Amino acid sequence: MNFRDQKRYFEILKRYEKKFTIDELKEYKILVQRNKDEEDLDSLSMKILKDLYDKYYVNREKMDINSFFKKPSWINFFLRKYILNEN
Repeated sequence: MNFRDQKRYFEILKRYEKKFTIDELKEYKILVQRNKDEEDLDSLSMKILKDLYDKYYVNREKMDINSFFKKPSWINFFLRKYILNEN
């Protein structure tokens, strides 16, 4: 794990600090301090950071907004059948 990934984890977890339990917050603050000192985290610390990330960060699928602007297929059917008088 390199420093860039470590930094990304901290940036994302910064938004979720309010949701941490007391113990998690203590651990997180220690890790943040080590990050500010520009230390690379050891494997155990990195595991703690990843666990927090996995627990709180939910990567949600983005909605496709184009589907809201498409004309439903039943409208095409209605137009052809009743308006244009196609059989």
